[in-house]
Amino acid sequence: MTDWKLFDSELLVAPGAKSNLAGRPTVRDDLLADKDAAKDALDECSKEIDVLQDRLYAEQKRSLLVVLQGIDTSGKDGTVRGVFNRCGPLGVKVTPFGRPSELELSHDYLWRVHDAVPRKGVIGVFNRSHYEDVLVAKVRALAPPEVIEQRYEQINAFEKHLTENGVTILKFMLHISKDEQRERLQARLDDPAKHWKFNPGDLEDRELWDDFQAAYEIALDRCSTPHAPWRVVPADKKWQRNAFIAAIVRGTLEVMNPTYPAKSWKAEDYKVV
Repeated sequence: MTDWKLFDSELLVAPGAKSNLAGRPTVRDDLLADKDAAKDALDECSKEIDVLQDRLYAEQKRSLLVVLQGIDTSGKDGTVRGVFNRCGPLGVKVTPFGRPSELELSHDYLWRVHDAVPRKGVIGVFNRSHYEDVLVAKVRALAPPEVIEQRYEQINAFEKHLTENGVTILKFMLHISKDEQRERLQARLDDPAKHWKFNPGDLEDRELWDDFQAAYEIALDRCSTPHAPWRVVPADKKWQRNAFIAAIVRGTLEVMNPTYPAKSWKAEDYKVV
């Protein structure tokens, strides 16, 4: 197994520390340079995640929430496929957060998020998340500055409530360079099979690159807490990104150590005829 604790310590945004997002590399060959070895490690980790997920589902006492946050083309969908592709649908729930509906807008901004939190026994994956409400909402001025300012502590309190009620939270910011985003957006334009992925609005957001980076840095600084810290994952190389995240997810599940429940009956007392 790859050294998940090393990955975790290197990618962690220490609670109370500055994230220094601009100074964090989007490639980490110093941690993982061999592409074939990384793919082998990913395969091993995804198999073990499936085993641990089965135990978590059988235990029915706790859950794991994986938050994937990143700018357009950073690889949220690819991470879901790469890390959780071996898991059966019974114990993994993926929730993509797009623009809120009229019903969702009629509630507080965390209402739809709380509704999607994984129940006991389930690994929940958020493709985008409640952090959109301090990222897009901040950059696009969708809420007054004083409202945005309140949300950081509200989010911290919300996540603390979840962790105190049996939800382990892993938050990953997928960190890509502006050059890499340009190549990925262009690839969507060049390949007709990828046209469905392209959204002209992505180009508008790209023009606000610096604003989004600044908004991310504030969110990382303000919301990396002891109960739910952030990890900034280098994402220019997809195989590195997936290997880092899979190793940390696997390691976290191993620390959680879910167990199959004991039964009051004995298998040897029964026979299938």
